Amino acid sequence: MYNRILVPVDGSEHAKEALSIACRLMDSNNATLYVLHIPQALAYGTTLVWGVGAINASAPLAEREKAGDQLLEQAMTSAREQGAPQVEKRLTQGDPVRVILETANELDVDTIVMGSRGLSDLGGVIIGSVSHKVSHSAKCRVITVSQ
Repeated sequence: MYNRILVPVDGSEHAKEALSIACRLMDSNNATLYVLHIPQALAYGTTLVWGVGAINASAPLAEREKAGDQLLEQAMTSAREQGAPQVEKRLTQGDPVRVILETANELDVDTIVMGSRGLSDLGGVIIGSVSHKVSHSAKCRVITVSQ
């Protein structure tokens, strides 16, 4: 179905499910899956990140980036185990909506597959969810996944 898929990951269950669906949507052996992580300080004390462990929200950026890189490695391993032929990772700072949209444009992806809720659910309720904003602004198809 798709040859170039972007999957933003934050360690949430919704992101894990989005990654699984993205792997099933890949069109051929030439398809590429891009996993993207944007390290952020969350509104609460700590968070459990997929395969990485508890990260203190007040941790320095370098520590959050290191955890983010570990998260991306876990996502890449999972994607390969699920049959993704080519997987690349991106670790980028900035506003999640802007970074996702810019990365999608830069990589010329066919679709973005992302979770409907991430680790920062409370903030999403207050200021609007990242997935909602991305789906309304992206130049490509956006598939939003909930559990």
